[in-house]
Amino acid sequence: MAGMPLDEVITLLILGLAAGTAGGLVGIGGSLVIIPVLTLLMGKDQHLAQACAMIVNVFVAVPALLRHHQAKAVQWSVVVRMLPGGLVLILIGVALSDEIDGELLMKLFGVFLLYIIAINVLKLFEDGRKDNGRSLRIGWLPVSFVGSLMGFAAGLLGIGGGPIAVPMLQRICRLPLRTSIATATAVMCVTAAIGAWRKNAGLSELIESSATPDPLGESLLLAVCLVPTAMIGALIGARLTHKLPIKLLRVAFILLMIWACVNMLDLLPSELAAGLSSSLFPAQ
Repeated sequence: MAGMPLDEVITLLILGLAAGTAGGLVGIGGSLVIIPVLTLLMGKDQHLAQACAMIVNVFVAVPALLRHHQAKAVQWSVVVRMLPGGLVLILIGVALSDEIDGELLMKLFGVFLLYIIAINVLKLFEDGRKDNGRSLRIGWLPVSFVGSLMGFAAGLLGIGGGPIAVPMLQRICRLPLRTSIATATAVMCVTAAIGAWRKNAGLSELIESSATPDPLGESLLLAVCLVPTAMIGALIGARLTHKLPIKLLRVAFILLMIWACVNMLDLLPSELAAGLSSSLFPAQ
């Protein structure tokens, strides 16, 4: 890519593949992988990283949705009921995130990762359980609540919303795991597109020009590098969702989230964190 070192392009292509696979596999959209790498290892502004990741979320969700739809795993009546609240709240979430300093936003993201780690550790012990046969709860009230919370978190933190929606669809609406992943992915296709548009539209006002002369242009350039392999990864991940046990991949995901959380909350000595970053991405 013009204006971008080859090693950075290669890193972004690998990152896209990893994020897409994780997103397609467990319905997270890819942001939980992309944002920590862009901010912690590549030194990008938190707002810029979120804006870019929200674009990629769309391209991760669409191919994953196609695979889930082929497997007849999407609960479309739930999608319809999640969308209204999700669309309104994602705009509110983005507006709120625009008012928060990038450093504080990174800390909030780090705290959110603690929730993600806890949920996935619990899932290690639940993935093998069979559906207990309880009746579904898919009325407008519980489903709208899940969609609204999903949208708000997605807008505030730049995530796809799956980490919020998937466990809530299981617990509140009593949907099976694979159905929850597929349904959250379908909602994400719409909400992520709206959120990405809103976040990127206001990006130039959030970042000082001295640090990043063209924030929108850089967000789009990063997304262009990430999207091709992210789409491939999304197809792989969505296929694995319906074909393979996911415990080992979930363990790897938990370890990655622990690393990101530790760094975003400054739990590592600064010299160690800086040394890791400079060794992986030496100054050009």
